[in-house]
Amino acid sequence: MSLSLNLSNKVVLVTGVSSGIGLATACQFAKAGAFVAGCSRKPADDESVRNFCQEASTETLKALYVQADVTVQADLERLVNTVIETFGKIDILVSNAGVNVFEGAAGCTEDKWNYNMNLNLASHWRLAKLCKPYLEKSDDGVILLMTSNHAYYTIPGCFPYNVTKTAIKGLVQSLAIEWGPAVRTIGIAPGFIDTAGNDTWFNSFDNPNAERQRTIDMHPVKRIGTTDEVGALCVFLASDYARFISGNTILMDGGRSALMQDS
Repeated sequence: MSLSLNLSNKVVLVTGVSSGIGLATACQFAKAGAFVAGCSRKPADDESVRNFCQEASTETLKALYVQADVTVQADLERLVNTVIETFGKIDILVSNAGVNVFEGAAGCTEDKWNYNMNLNLASHWRLAKLCKPYLEKSDDGVILLMTSNHAYYTIPGCFPYNVTKTAIKGLVQSLAIEWGPAVRTIGIAPGFIDTAGNDTWFNSFDNPNAERQRTIDMHPVKRIGTTDEVGALCVFLASDYARFISGNTILMDGGRSALMQDS
């Protein structure tokens, strides 16, 4: 018997859907039959939003898009209310929105610190709290919090981003033990994934292609990951096959953390 990931009639809310991991995750949920709601800071007429609405719609229902800044409480409240008004429920939350805030411990300003904490940590908690009553009404409410391999190990200059990504592991544990069994909470920690953000990182070097190859060579799988792979993992974790997974953060980094980097 083949394994089938069928999330028909499930409603998933994904943040940060205009590009990258958020967009791919929304599309993977749609392929599994879920009804998709998404948000980003982009206006509804932006080309990236039109692409999301097209790619994340199912045969029976169009994807919902809400322009929202996850650092603004009123926007979060409006987002959740709109999802409930449209679909009547929320079964799965994928709190994905975030950005790289790489400043270094000495050079980071108070403003950058506060912005990073608000976007890359507090927004996940605030949105989860707003979704909690609806997730508890689901047969199996699931919260997926997107963190990073920086939650496990980091490199110079990535402060304060790595601090919040590490803290999300603690948030996952607390929500899992306090809100279970009605709601499962799991963290996903991707490593190098082929996104526009990582292209920006590579392009900051004098020889981007050489830096990309150097990075690839650090991975035992000899490549970097794809957004579709992250999205597929999210779908699996939200499915019935993963009902015994909660409270932990899953690292998907192509084996990079297993290899001493001077090898």
